[in-house]
Amino acid sequence: MLKASAFAPSERRGRRLLLPLLFLFAMLTATGASARDYHVDAVNGDDRNDASSPATAWQSLARIGKAHLRPGDRVLLAAGSVWREPLVISRSGRRNAPIIVGTTGTGARPRIDAGGVSEYGVAILNAEYVEVGGLEVTNDAAPPAPRYGVLVSQQDAGVARNIAVRDMYIHDVRGSNERKDNGGIVFRALGGKRATRFHNLTIERNIIWRVDRSGIAGISDQVTLDRWFPSEKVVIRDNYLEDIGGDGIVPRGTDGALVEHNVVRYAAGRAPGYNVAIWQWSTDNTLIQLNEAAFTQGRWDGQGFDSDFNSRGTIIAHNFSHDNEGGFVLICSPGRTGPDNIGNHGSLVRANVSRHDGARVIQLSGGIGHARIEGNVIHVGSHQDITMVAATQWQGWPSEVSFTNNLFAVAGAVRYGHETGRDGPDYIVAPGFPHSPAIRFDGNRFLGRHVDAPDDPRGIWQADYQAAEADWSVPTFDPANPEGFDAFLVSHRTWMMTMLARELGQPVTLLTPRRTTWVEARRKP
Repeated sequence: MLKASAFAPSERRGRRLLLPLLFLFAMLTATGASARDYHVDAVNGDDRNDASSPATAWQSLARIGKAHLRPGDRVLLAAGSVWREPLVISRSGRRNAPIIVGTTGTGARPRIDAGGVSEYGVAILNAEYVEVGGLEVTNDAAPPAPRYGVLVSQQDAGVARNIAVRDMYIHDVRGSNERKDNGGIVFRALGGKRATRFHNLTIERNIIWRVDRSGIAGISDQVTLDRWFPSEKVVIRDNYLEDIGGDGIVPRGTDGALVEHNVVRYAAGRAPGYNVAIWQWSTDNTLIQLNEAAFTQGRWDGQGFDSDFNSRGTIIAHNFSHDNEGGFVLICSPGRTGPDNIGNHGSLVRANVSRHDGARVIQLSGGIGHARIEGNVIHVGSHQDITMVAATQWQGWPSEVSFTNNLFAVAGAVRYGHETGRDGPDYIVAPGFPHSPAIRFDGNRFLGRHVDAPDDPRGIWQADYQAAEADWSVPTFDPANPEGFDAFLVSHRTWMMTMLARELGQPVTLLTPRRTTWVEARRKP
C-alpha cells in the first residue's frame, strides 16, 4: 500500500478533499437507509407490533416516546384516531433529515384530547429539526389551569434549529387567564444555566379557536442586557385565531421576527388586564404585516396592534385593523429604562388601514421615542365620537413622534390630546400635548370633524365629509368547519391586497424582515 507521502502534492490535496466528501456521502446514505416510518392507530393498533406499516401499527402515543427516533424518521398518525394522552417528541432530526409527525389514511384528522390528562396536547421538548402537522388538538378540563395545545420548549439547550408547527387545528384549550404563558401554541426558550434560543422556527397555517389565555405566544428569559440572546428567523404566518381569552399573537425575545398574514378576531374575551390582538415585547426588528386584527374586546389596551417596550425597530405595515374596542395601535414603554428595558425606539406604523376602531385610535404611552406614523388611512364611523391621538403617561411622556401623510377620514367626531386622569379603562383627555412638544403633524389630510385638532403646517382640511361606498366585506371563516381553510387563506390574502391598494392608492409591496447587525447589537452601557 502506498503511503500518503508517496503521492505528489496535487494528488495529496485531492485526496484530502475527497475523504471528507466520501464521509459526508456515507453519512447521508446511512441516514436515508436508517430512516423509517412509524405508524400509530388508536383503533386498530397494538403496542406489541413493529409499527412498520398501517397493518402493524402501534396503538398508543406513549409508545412513540419509547422509540429511539432518528433523523429522517416519520411518525404517521392514522386518520380517525382519538387519543386521551399527549404526544411528546424529545429526539432531534438533523439538517435535511427532520423528524416528521404527520397523518396517514383518509377521514377525520387524528385527534389528541389532552384535557385532564396532561398540561399539553403536543410537546416538542429540547429537540430540534422537528416538524409537526395535520393534527387536531384540544385540552379542555375544569378547573382552568396552565394548559397548552402545542408547547415547543427549550431549556438550557443552546440553539434549537429548524422546528415547524403547521396545519394544526387547535381548539378548546382551557388554560389559565391569569398567566400569559399558556394557550394555543407557546414557544419557550429558557436558559438559566445555558443561553437558549430558537433559530428558524415556523408557525404557519394553523387554526386556533376558543383558547385561553394566549393564541400564539413566545416566552424567553434571555431579554435583559445581561442576557440578551434573541431567537432568530421566527416566522408566524397564515394562522387564523378566533375567540382568544387574552392576547392573540405575541413574539417575545426575538430579532427579525416576521408576523405575516394572520387573522385575529375576538381576542381578549375573558382575560383580565391588558390585552392586544397582535403585539411584540423585548424584540428587535419585528415586522408585522398584512394581518387582520378585528373585534378585540375591552379597553384595558384592547387595540388591534401594539409596539411594546424593551424593543427597537418594530414595523407595523400594510395591516387591516377594524372594530377593535380599544383602538388601532398602541406604542408604549415605561419611561424608566435600565437593564430590563431599553425603551421603545424607532417604531414605524406605515400604510395600514383602520376602520371603526374605538376608544383611542392611536395611543402613545410613556417614554417612547423616534416613532413614525406615516401614510395610514383611518376611517371613523358616523356613530363614533372618540380620541384620534392620545398621549398618555407611563413613568414619562412620549417624545419625537411624527405623523406624516396620513388620511384621517372622520364621519363622526374625533379629539386629540393628553391624559389628565383615568376612569377605569378609559382615559380623561385634555386638548394638546404640553408634555410632548415633539409630537409633530406634517402633511396629513383631515376630513370631517376634528375637535382640538393639532397644528399641521402642510395639512389639508375638509370639514364636510361623508364616507363613500366601498367593499368592506372581508372574507369570513367558520373555525367549526376547518375543511375550507386553504381556500379562505387564498381569498383573504387576495381581498387584503386589493383593499389596501384601493385605500392607499397604490399596489402593495410587502417588506422583508431584517436582523440586527453586529454594529447595532445591544450592549451594556
